[in-house]
Order: sequence, then structure tokens, then C-alpha cells
Amino acid sequence: MSEYVTHRDALTGPRLESLREALLASRFVARSPLMGTFQASKGFAFIFTEAGQATLLERFPFLSAYLSLVQNPATTRGLLPWRERLFGARKDRLRPNAFYLNLLLLEAGKSVGRHIDATLQDPSGVPGAVPEHVSVLYLEVPTGAQGGALHLLREDQSVGKVHPRRGLLVQFRGDLQHEVQPFTGGPEGALRASLVCEQYAFGPEALARIPAFRIQSKAGFAAYLDAHRDRESATQ
Repeated sequence: MSEYVTHRDALTGPRLESLREALLASRFVARSPLMGTFQASKGFAFIFTEAGQATLLERFPFLSAYLSLVQNPATTRGLLPWRERLFGARKDRLRPNAFYLNLLLLEAGKSVGRHIDATLQDPSGVPGAVPEHVSVLYLEVPTGAQGGALHLLREDQSVGKVHPRRGLLVQFRGDLQHEVQPFTGGPEGALRASLVCEQYAFGPEALARIPAFRIQSKAGFAAYLDAHRDRESATQ
């Protein structure tokens, strides 16, 4: 049973490029909606449930290839106990049904401090709720950049470092501490971009408290109005 698994070139070519371009050009990009250790980062996020995923993909169809990838059980098989890898997952094991999807943009010299993801703990009303696993896909790594590793820890003891590479997918256990170390070098103003999905498995009562679909952005109300106009134009 591994603490994390990696998949090199998990998404490549036009599918990766169209995803990267759509996200980085989004009107919702602004200072990160996350607090604490994320204050030096930029991006925006979605909260959605299994039931709300259709709405997400209707409005943001470019996310389809990414979600198909990170929700594929084959990409997290290495995280299962060996018995479940051999004989299949337990019948009582809940599959992820609530998600926090976050575009994370970092400039050279910026970092994300050590933390454990628990973004849906408060809205779910479940104390101590953490994801089943967390999925990270690297969209962009500046040419010539050095460093920027994802450092994974359990109880402050290092269990591994993952060095960013365009198209690399990382799946790690949701109860791991982790931090993003700063990178140096690269073209002036270049950003390191990753798309992070916290995948939670809630029971019916907690799941009912999670919004089926919600956008989190600090870009201001104008961005939401523009998105609404675009959506109306597309249906006319």
C-alpha cells in the first residue's frame, strides 16, 4: 500500500494544451480563494458533487478529460491495501462523491506551506473530514525552472517528494501533510500551474449539505456576470 502514486504523461498533447489554455485564460483567475498557506497563490475553484458534475461539465466542458483521468479507479489502485488490489475494493467502501477542484498558480519564489487538505470539512459538517485522495495534474512548468517539489509527509516524517513535470499526475492519500516548495529560474513572470482535486466520500446526510455546484473566485462579480452572458449567448 503506497502513500502516493505517479503517472508520467497522464495527459498530453492537444487535450493537455486545451485544458491549460482554457484555465489560464479564465476570467475567474484571481487571488486564490483559499486562505492560510495559499495566500501567495492565484487561481479559482469549484465545489461540486457527483450529482452536480453534469452542470460543471455543461459550463466547463474542457474539464472532461481531466475528470475522466483523475476519477478513473485505475489511477488510484496503488493506494489500496494489497488485498483490495488483488480481490477488488471492499463492497462497503464509499467511492468519492464530493469534490473540491482548484487551479493553483505560483510565481517563482512562492510556496504553499505544510497542511492537510480539509476544504469540505466545514460545509459537510463532518469534523476532521479529509479527502479519500488528492489528485494533482501539472499543467505548466516554466522552462528552466528548478525546485518546486510537492513534499509529502505523514506526522511530519517525509514519505516522498514529487518533482513537477508537465502532464504528470500525482494521486496521494488525503490524510497526508503536504507542501509545495518554491521554484527558481524560468522566464520572468512565468507561472507554475497545477489542477488539484480533493476527492471526498461522504454519507448521505453530509453529502446533502455540499453544494451540487459552486464556483469560488475572488475575480469579482463582473466575472460572474460575463460568464452568465456567455452562457445565455450560447443557448440563443
